[in-house]
Amino acid sequence: MTPSIVIADDHPLILKGLKDFLIEKSYNVIASAKNGKEAFTLIKAHQPDIAILDIQMPFLTGLQVAEKCKEEGLSTKIIIITFEKSEVIYNQAKSLGIYGYILKEFAIEEVEHCIANILEDRTYFSPELLEYLEIQKVPKELQTLTETEMKVLQLTAQNKTAKEIADILFCSDRTVEKHKSNIRSKLKLSSKANSIILYAKEFEDYLSKNT
Repeated sequence: MTPSIVIADDHPLILKGLKDFLIEKSYNVIASAKNGKEAFTLIKAHQPDIAILDIQMPFLTGLQVAEKCKEEGLSTKIIIITFEKSEVIYNQAKSLGIYGYILKEFAIEEVEHCIANILEDRTYFSPELLEYLEIQKVPKELQTLTETEMKVLQLTAQNKTAKEIADILFCSDRTVEKHKSNIRSKLKLSSKANSIILYAKEFEDYLSKNT
């Protein structure tokens, strides 16, 4: 099945380049728009299988169009194209149920992969974006730690000694060791002295963002 597609971008050259590429690849491009308001009107009128939207457009952004589609209960699957590598936009896209997030510099290379994934009902987010954001699956066990235990783990990743951690957290060395014991237990780590620091180093980026 060839999916019906609406595309929207306020840059005429990008819009033409994308449209020409998709038509050349035998995709069914039924309409194109130069701004978000026009894009939403077309999506509502034609209810295409897929809409490929620039994120920054006049009147409505790509995300706002996606939000309005969600509110209207439209089944069109949205692909966002953007130059922005943004965790905020990534999270908004995920929360709106957007199916694809492609970086413009790789749009021509990636759009076919993205459409193929969508036809299999799978999402597609640009590998360059995911690598940039260093998105990794965080073990569920890590989410069982208390705020203080997370802080101890973060400070351990920074090569702080038990005494230094105790000073920072205004507690005794013994309390820090108790926290470490709880961390080992919850994370199912070995009792070796370096097991916590090895784990902490592996997830240092996540710890620094979440403590």
